[in-house]
Amino acid sequence: MIKSIDHIAIAVSDLDKAVERYTALIGTTPDAARIEEVPSEHVRVAFLSIGGTKIELLEPLNSDGPIARFLEKKGEGLHHIALETEDLEEETRRTAGEGIIPISEPSTGANNKKVVFFNPKDTNRVLIEFVQKL
Repeated sequence: MIKSIDHIAIAVSDLDKAVERYTALIGTTPDAARIEEVPSEHVRVAFLSIGGTKIELLEPLNSDGPIARFLEKKGEGLHHIALETEDLEEETRRTAGEGIIPISEPSTGANNKKVVFFNPKDTNRVLIEFVQKL
């Protein structure tokens, strides 16, 4: 079962500037952002907590990864919405039964969570990610 919205991800060209902008927007300071690199996804991320959810800012580490390609094609903006589940495999099987097939195998993503993504063609042009705490 899906528990909650874990985060809303925004692709950005300059993570440091985006952190400044979004912390000003939500009324906190840049040191409140938790920043990490996810080399497997070629991305540097910052998480900003708001209530029970987060904004994830995504900056490409190089021109090889999916965020670099996204920025090149679409520019900065909403990248995906992540939904939290306690059982990623079960939810993936359930959605497959509904004809919504993941576009990736489960892997370890940012914030040390197991993740899987679904094709925006199946979800009204929005990239959806399921996340499970490890």
